[in-house]
Amino acid sequence: MADVPVLNAAAEDADAAPSKGKKWLIIGVVAFLVLAGGGAAAWFLMDQGNAHGKKEATKAKEPLGPPLYVALDPPFVVNFEGEQLVRFLQITVQVMTRDPATVEVLKGNDPVVRNDLLLLFANQKYDVVATRPGKEKLRADALTAIRQVVASGGGKGDRVEQVYFTSFVMQ
Repeated sequence: MADVPVLNAAAEDADAAPSKGKKWLIIGVVAFLVLAGGGAAAWFLMDQGNAHGKKEATKAKEPLGPPLYVALDPPFVVNFEGEQLVRFLQITVQVMTRDPATVEVLKGNDPVVRNDLLLLFANQKYDVVATRPGKEKLRADALTAIRQVVASGGGKGDRVEQVYFTSFVMQ
């Protein structure tokens, strides 16, 4: 009979040990489910952000139409001072866009575009415009001026992509 109480004590320890193990097992399963749920939620939210980014990227990479060029004829002829002499500058300008509506705005506002470009070209220094960086700056300034005219004329100024000098003569 001495053995029986020992068995009962061992049986009590055996009953206590599985309950502790079950408790840790339940805590482990719950922790795993919480972490897995958090990871799944993060993946879902990041995937939604990427899907939105992919939509934006495909929207930005939509094929553009062919370039449309608008020649501002006749060429611009202005005089300006350089080294105490009167100098002449003749520039032929073409504007590039891909939007037919912008072409119509440019043609409808041709006098305003010509006026603003004549004022811009006449206000140049010979020494500056004689260099390539000076010509590039003048081209960028012309692009800005044309975009402003298009925007004030009811169009979208950012649709004017480039301005090209197809002839540039200084005397």
